[in-house]
Amino acid sequence: FAELHAAVPGLPLASSRVLPGIVLRRDFAVYCPTDGELRALLVAEPLRPALTAPGVEFVVDSEGQYQASLRWIAERTEALMKHLQSNNVKLLLSSAKQEEVVLYYAKLYGVSVVECLSSEEMALISEITGVCPYTPFGDNMDREITETAVVTFCQPLLLVSKRCVHIGFTSVCAFQPHCLILCGPVDGVNEQHAAALQEAFTMLQQLFKTVDQ
Repeated sequence: FAELHAAVPGLPLASSRVLPGIVLRRDFAVYCPTDGELRALLVAEPLRPALTAPGVEFVVDSEGQYQASLRWIAERTEALMKHLQSNNVKLLLSSAKQEEVVLYYAKLYGVSVVECLSSEEMALISEITGVCPYTPFGDNMDREITETAVVTFCQPLLLVSKRCVHIGFTSVCAFQPHCLILCGPVDGVNEQHAAALQEAFTMLQQLFKTVDQ
């Protein structure tokens, strides 16, 4: 329930509504408008490539080596974004914060980015779409990307002064997510209404379980 409702103080209760899809309570790190369906990729790690394997020390002896390292990182990141573009990936949903070089090439190749998703949000998206986070840098970065989710729409959503991300997914299960935008004059009232609604949904779940049995 926590991931499927958003409380908006400062508006009358009558402004509350139900929206299809899910609302992520953060802004786009990169937003590239697109029409129609698109492919989304979940990632759980920074996409800036590492210069060495974990636990291996990398020593730079000169300014030239340092600049060469930066060029290698940029070229590798650009190659990844080209690879995503060639696989029709237009949206990255990341639990990790991405570095500026990643955001730069994402914008250059038309890939929107939403970062710093919680583990609960990532788990919810995985449940809806049936896909797991993608590992970008391996022995064969050029392989076809199959771990993509179908997104029916992806757009900014302004809730009073808070910029959010509104996404619709093609669900692979019976669960069709909708998000409750719960409005009220102050946070305390919203919290009371949210708690009451959650209790009502819990009661309905128990009722239907009893009927099924």
